[in-house]
Amino acid sequence: MGGESRLVRFFMSIVSWAERLNLRHAKLGNPPVYDNAVFPWATEIEKEWPLIRAELDKVLLRQEELPSFHDISTDVATISADTRWKTFFLTGYGLSSQANIQQCPETWRIVQKIPGLKTAMFSIFEPGKHLPAHRGPYNGVLRLHLGLIVPEPRDKLAIRVDQQVCHWEEGKALIFDDAYEHEAWNHTEHTRVVLFVDFVKPLRFPARLVNWLLLNMAVFTPFIREGLDNHKAWEKKFYAQAEAIRNRPR
Repeated sequence: MGGESRLVRFFMSIVSWAERLNLRHAKLGNPPVYDNAVFPWATEIEKEWPLIRAELDKVLLRQEELPSFHDISTDVATISADTRWKTFFLTGYGLSSQANIQQCPETWRIVQKIPGLKTAMFSIFEPGKHLPAHRGPYNGVLRLHLGLIVPEPRDKLAIRVDQQVCHWEEGKALIFDDAYEHEAWNHTEHTRVVLFVDFVKPLRFPARLVNWLLLNMAVFTPFIREGLDNHKAWEKKFYAQAEAIRNRPR
């Protein structure tokens, strides 16, 4: 046990060193929220948002059966332990859900336009959900939220990144650095959904190389492997139920 804790401390010291390196070698600076103009591909993603929304609408027909985020990624339980933050996972750090991708082929095609794609999923905030202030585990990626379902009133639905409060818009991308403290809330009476994407932060050498190594090592960590196992268990049950419904005598 002591050896394992020493290994964890060593790994975290490497991550801390890499984060300082990333701050010094960031190609686009280190703002909490980015101007979309610095990512020309963002416009292409926005143009095709109705296709993503159409696939989301089909997914939401079984909204009650979708997993809560903390049921897949157990470390999320530190900030969310209820059932009002659900997810529909497509890919994360080299591990993908082929069954879910088959349900959303256009979404999958569209997210391939994002350079350095690491994670893609639907993030579903049900009414009353409030994520407390927290920060992401590592600053080597940036996050994109593409608004898909954004209910009114606007003043009851937002995300704060550092000191900046941002409002989602349907069909519009919001790109931010989740390594800054952030919190999000949905105090409306309706569900909010975004396409949630993490992609590699643009860096100069040598940070670019170190970042590549760390991000590609992530797939071997217990955190990612546990999430994969949890998702496989949910996926098996979810699609078995769908098959049973299809085969039910008419």
